Amino acid sequence: MDLYSTAEIVGVVFGVLGVWLTIRQHVWCWPVGIVNVALYILVFLHARLYGAMALQVVYLAISAYGWYAWLHGGSDNGSLRVSRTPGRWLAMLLGAATLGGIAFGVFLRAGTDEALPFWDAGTTAFSLAAQWMTTRKWIETWVIWVAVDVVYVGMNVSQHLHLSAGLYALYILMAVLGYREWQRSMRGHTAETGA
Repeated sequence: MDLYSTAEIVGVVFGVLGVWLTIRQHVWCWPVGIVNVALYILVFLHARLYGAMALQVVYLAISAYGWYAWLHGGSDNGSLRVSRTPGRWLAMLLGAATLGGIAFGVFLRAGTDEALPFWDAGTTAFSLAAQWMTTRKWIETWVIWVAVDVVYVGMNVSQHLHLSAGLYALYILMAVLGYREWQRSMRGHTAETGA
């Protein structure tokens, strides 16, 4: 087994654990996620999926912020609670992801030997939007993750990363579960506060 196969296997384990911890709203999802993305930098570099690789680098920074925000980003510097994405933020994030995906796709197609330039760029841009939403515990993050993960399954199959394709298929199911769990948490908080 080579380095890239080992990194993919260990990355899958940390990826599943990280999403499960996110569903449970456990702050350790962030350091576990950092290990996952570090391993996937190697995997995607080897597969020539440079957009996905660049995304992992950005995830490192976003994960550090998410770790802090979940602990101190709520009211009175306390922990965050699940809430809906403010409409203005949702429109801004989706618009930026669309424009960013197109621009990054043009760059990847013209400047690299990227295997799937526009698919990779689009999933990269929308994953960044979803990851930002996760750092704020905005429930709509799970809807975007489902859409992105469906595309990632196809991309990974096309590049013969079958283990990673299976991981993203599992992520789809976990995102559905995450939405349900976060919705339950949000309803519980609403009932608790009488809002």
